[in-house]
Amino acid sequence: MLALLCGGQGTLSDKIFDLVADQPAAEPIFAAATAFLGADPREFVRTRAADELSVNHSSQILTVTSALAIHACIADLLTGQIAVTGYSVGEMAAWSIAGIWTAGEALRLTDIRARLMDSAAGPDGRLGYVRGLDRVTLAPLLAKHRCEIAIRNPDLLVIIGGAERDVIALCDEAAREGARTGLLAVKIASHTTGLAQACKPLQQALDASKHAAVAGQRVLLAGGGGERIFAVERATAKLANQLAHPIDWAVALEALGELGVTEVLDLGPGHALAEMMQASQPSMRCYAADGFRTIAGLQKWITSE
Repeated sequence: MLALLCGGQGTLSDKIFDLVADQPAAEPIFAAATAFLGADPREFVRTRAADELSVNHSSQILTVTSALAIHACIADLLTGQIAVTGYSVGEMAAWSIAGIWTAGEALRLTDIRARLMDSAAGPDGRLGYVRGLDRVTLAPLLAKHRCEIAIRNPDLLVIIGGAERDVIALCDEAAREGARTGLLAVKIASHTTGLAQACKPLQQALDASKHAAVAGQRVLLAGGGGERIFAVERATAKLANQLAHPIDWAVALEALGELGVTEVLDLGPGHALAEMMQASQPSMRCYAADGFRTIAGLQKWITSE
């Protein structure tokens, strides 16, 4: 079985739409995103500085647009059973790919999600990463520096969130303990308790959305912990509550293996999820859409499976 992985916020570049920029199938996605960005996303990434691309609202819209645009160009070729899941905001794209929302509805809800997060968050939030420390070693550092785990990834890679100064201090101390550390471009403490007040209104928006059942040939897994989603009504609370609770992406990847997935396509942006899956499940064949030079090459790979 093939699994599609939808990426989360990260470092965005002016090349994220190059693969599909001129594809007719992607035009409706770009048109829908334009309403929320105030500019065509293809033009937006070419004309904004890197720090503007990393602004929370723009970053979330661009991230979801990227995954949905690539999916639109291969959707007709995905005729068998496909698993799909998403990392952080990538789960908004995953629900659309699974058939629950149209692309336009997914982007509308992503716009709401981002605005609610901005409203709830303080002005100095930040995400960082720590790789190489076990939980016992990391726990006192989190307490000391008033930070929280935002995302648990494979290979002792943990995303941490908090006030920027505290994240920096924790990263500095963890580096002295032998860890690899750094700041992410995301300037908001996603998936930490600081965003608690955004959860309920987001759930209300999700519950009121125009949605359908999961499509017959799609297996949708929750990105926060790998549970299979059968009914939308039972899953909106968890999707909304993820804003203020940590995501266990490592468990989600394990769930894909248990499901019988043998190949993975990372829809991006970027290729981080393909690399994580390869590290977590070495027997799987893992690819990233941005590793293909042309959409025709990606389409040929899909049809050859």
